[in-house]
Parts: sequence; C-alpha cells; structure tokens
Amino acid sequence: MNKLKRISNVFESAEVIPFDDSSRFILMSDVHRGDGSWADDFLKNQNLYFAALTYYYNENYTYIEIGDGDELWKNKRLSDIMYVHSNAFWLLSKFYNEGRLHLIFGNHDMIKSKNKFVQKNLCESYNEKEKKYVPLFEKIHVHEGLVLKHTVTNQKILLIHGHQVSFLDYELWRFSRFLVRYFWRPLELFGVNDPTSTAKNYAKKDAVELKLSEWVIREKHMLIAGHTHRPMFPEVGEPPYFNDGSSVHPRSITAIEIDSGNITLVKWNVKTKDDGTLFIGREILAGPRKLSDYHNVE
Repeated sequence: MNKLKRISNVFESAEVIPFDDSSRFILMSDVHRGDGSWADDFLKNQNLYFAALTYYYNENYTYIEIGDGDELWKNKRLSDIMYVHSNAFWLLSKFYNEGRLHLIFGNHDMIKSKNKFVQKNLCESYNEKEKKYVPLFEKIHVHEGLVLKHTVTNQKILLIHGHQVSFLDYELWRFSRFLVRYFWRPLELFGVNDPTSTAKNYAKKDAVELKLSEWVIREKHMLIAGHTHRPMFPEVGEPPYFNDGSSVHPRSITAIEIDSGNITLVKWNVKTKDDGTLFIGREILAGPRKLSDYHNVE
C-alpha cells in the first residue's frame, strides 16, 4: 500500500476527540519504558517524566501518548516493565480513571494493536500487596491514530506515531523486533548502536519526516507525530508537521502542549537554583503559537 494512503486510512478511521480553546492536552511519545536493566533507555529520565506528569495531572491536562510508550521489542513481558515503573503506571491510571488518558501504539509497542494482548496486559495488573489482579486501564482501547477536531473552527489534527511510512518498522515489525531483541540489544552492552533505528539514523529520520510532510502538504491537515525522537515545530506558513521528540533524550524529555487554543513545544530537565539546589523545571523551546494560524495552510 502507498505510504501516504496508509496515513490517510488512519486519518479517516481514527476516533475523533472534540476540543475547544478551553481544552488542555499534553502529547508525549517514545517513552520506551523498560525493565530497569542496562538496556532501559527510559530509566535515566524516569524522575523527569514523573515530575512532568504530576504537573500535567494537577493542571487538568489530558495525556495522549503517541506511540512507543513501552519498550516491547527489547522486552518480552509488559509485566516486568510495570513492576519497575509502577509509579508511572499508577499516575497514568489516575489520568485514565478521570477520562484523561489516550494511548496510540508505535512500532516498539505495536503488539498493543492486538486486542487480546491489551485485554491480558493493560486492563488489569497484579497487586503484590493484595495478592490478586486489580483493574488498571479497564476497557481501554489502544489506537493507531487519533484526530483532534476543534468544535468551532473544525480544524483537524492527526496524531500518529509515524512508523507507518517505514517498511521495516511497519510491514516487517516482527522481523525488526527479532533483530533488536536478540541481536542489537546484547551488542548495546558493548556500546554498539543499532544502525536500523530511526532515532539513531539521520537518513531514516529525514526519510520519515519527508513522507509525513508530504501527507501534510497534500491533505492540508496538521499532523503531530513521534518516532524520529527529533522535535519539530514549524513556523507559520511552513507545512504544519510537528514532532514531540521523546522522553529518552540525554538529560531531558520533550513534549507538545495544546492549551487555550495554542500549541507549544516544551522541555523538562534538571535545573539549578542560585544556591546550587537542583530542581526539575519546564522550559519553552518553541511557541506558543495559535493553532488557528496553521489551519488550512497552503
């Protein structure tokens, strides 16, 4: 299937989430929560992530995870990831219980596209204290894409991971998972990076971003993706392809906020006060810009 057509199919079949200028969304992707081992890329930023999510929970944001939330290529069992990062899943469950959580699958957690897997692994979790399974994300559905639709302007924003334009990461994802799990993961111990990874290969990043931008130009709809780990925030007048970056940058995580009809690219990292005290803070990288400025941009 044509790669652009594949994106269009997701756009046409995606669940639509209505919003207005009072709505607040925080978009993150490529969290890659792991099992706590040396191969857990998320481990070094887990405190940043928890601090950021706590802020967004308290500020009444809806959390949308745009793919690769869990590292299920390197790791076989989601239960191992939940055990290590139980505090993150506890906070995510608070979002979910208030109707403020939406999940999109990416290539590294594409197994979540299987309803049987979701029912077995996400709807409930084992509580060691109570010695029984308890509800987690009961009746949750993990999406391939979502569409935000403004109730006044009818502006539509497609949220998609972005791996749909990569042959290895989409059609051959099981083969790619096999290589990562049994070949590249052990080699990472010796400092060898996976050259097939979009996040670590600039040529692959460029190819993915080119295709996503092509769809935006052709369909004249705004698109927000992840996958490349490279934050993107276009100027008004440029094709409105945005990327929220990732949660596994060295020493920081990036995210996209939608609030009061504006869109903003932000970074969370460890900062230092004048007295030398460390704290986790939020920093604006780009924006805020009015969403309406990107509506039907030619």
